[in-house]
Amino acid sequence: MYGKKVKLRAFFIILVFISALLITFLVINSLKENVVYFKSPTEIKNLTQIDKKKIRIGGMVKKDSIEVNSKNLKFIVTDFKNEIIVSYDGAVPNLFEEEKGVVAEGYLQDRKFLKADKILAKHDENYMPPEVKEAISDN
Repeated sequence: MYGKKVKLRAFFIILVFISALLITFLVINSLKENVVYFKSPTEIKNLTQIDKKKIRIGGMVKKDSIEVNSKNLKFIVTDFKNEIIVSYDGAVPNLFEEEKGVVAEGYLQDRKFLKADKILAKHDENYMPPEVKEAISDN
């Protein structure tokens, strides 16, 4: 028969293995619930049904489409083929402006309207914060 040391090692190895499996399962399950998919306006237009799940849309802010009312902001996100109207209540990032990239996260009301909870402005790899740009131009 096996000695006490061997049984203890086997128990420890099995315990570590089961713990690793449990942790992996919990992490994967948690990520599955929190994943938010990114779609373009054309992909949203081609959806067969609208889910009540949170979604991210990305594209460019259409020129002359930004409307600001007291606390509400409305603008149009386009991928130059299709457009979606986005409504948002809250502060927008400093990089948010017309003809720039944007990602809006929220819930689709229909294929043409998104009620956003969060706005993320995108920039290209050549972006430089205004303070840095000013400091470089002074030298």
